[in-house]
Amino acid sequence: MGNETADIVIIGGGIIGMSIAHQIARRSSLDIVVLEKGAGLGEGSTGGSSAITRQRYTQIESVRVARDGNVIWRNWSEYTGLADPVGRLHDIGVLWMMDDDPGAVAADGARLVAEGIDAVVVDTAEMQRMFPGVSACMVPFDLTGETDHVCADGVSFLVERDTGFFDATGALLDVANAAKAGGVDVRMRTEVVDVIVAGGRATGVKLADGSGIDAGLVINAAGPWCNRINVMAGLETPWDLAPTRIQVIYRDLPSVVPRPIPVIADAPGGVYFRPEAGGGQIILGSILEEDEIEDADPDDYNAAADRAFIDLKIHALHHRLPDLPYVGIPGGMASLYTVNRQDVLPIVGPTSIEGFAVVNGFSGHGFKESQTIASMMAQWITRERAVFDTDVPMSFFSIDREPIETEDHNVLA
Repeated sequence: MGNETADIVIIGGGIIGMSIAHQIARRSSLDIVVLEKGAGLGEGSTGGSSAITRQRYTQIESVRVARDGNVIWRNWSEYTGLADPVGRLHDIGVLWMMDDDPGAVAADGARLVAEGIDAVVVDTAEMQRMFPGVSACMVPFDLTGETDHVCADGVSFLVERDTGFFDATGALLDVANAAKAGGVDVRMRTEVVDVIVAGGRATGVKLADGSGIDAGLVINAAGPWCNRINVMAGLETPWDLAPTRIQVIYRDLPSVVPRPIPVIADAPGGVYFRPEAGGGQIILGSILEEDEIEDADPDDYNAAADRAFIDLKIHALHHRLPDLPYVGIPGGMASLYTVNRQDVLPIVGPTSIEGFAVVNGFSGHGFKESQTIASMMAQWITRERAVFDTDVPMSFFSIDREPIETEDHNVLA
């Protein structure tokens, strides 16, 4: 018996792979198969994503990718074609507490506004009117407690008013349902064990059960498992794409803490945080590069947050939310990013192997960029445009580009 056939095989059923499938299906009749080795969708990076949809980035192309994605998040039902989608945008804004130089903050804000983003620079009084529970201190905070801390308010702050965070698992379920409605074949517990290459061209995949699928295009959207797929295909790449263990903390948010609380990027504390959807918890993570260097085996890593990490980082949250009581025991979890060690930008598009494409190495940016990256891929594959498409060229993320010089190599770069 011969192999099955498909026009496109997508390896990986996370938010990237499913979004590419949806974007192709909504503009073509191509036969698409998505292969996910897990028992459920989102067992890789998507399930652990904080799903913050901020638009401030170092590179202007990344700003535009996030901006165009934010239009989709804000029009989710129309984009997915679902009358009652599970996921939704929590439009709480993003407060950037990154610099105490008013000139630098003003330039940062002007840069975003010039790209059509609803950003505003506010002084201390206005920030605390908007967010009365948030301390305006911009003095670097020593989490170890070895240095006495004396607070001093900053002068100006940047607020993105048109964004916040999305429901990550809800978004994945929605794009999966939209893709299936468009005819995409989504298969769970289906592991790829080889990418078949002949004469410099990928011709399909071999599965763990011994069967195979012949395809005109194979797309590696395997998240933290991407390196294994690239090795199967025989792809040599200069990019160091490292599955990296990332920890987050969960902390109760009692009613005594004044609301509203936005998404906050807190440079003095070295953390970011946001409320959970119900408002009763806070999710807290690190923005420090040194906390993003723990390489991990995606099939065997500690999925619980380290007690030492929790005990250290929680102090930054209490510093930023001074009314937060010191009661209860915070918990946490760990998941995986695939960090591009060279420039923290993904590699996207065709490779030196004809018929084999990659969407790898998102360095913690994958959720917010997923719909725009999928738009790029779908435009390249089908040569068709659709509503909500981006004009950012996919070549900016090409596998054969030179690394982009960036001062920071962390999740906020």
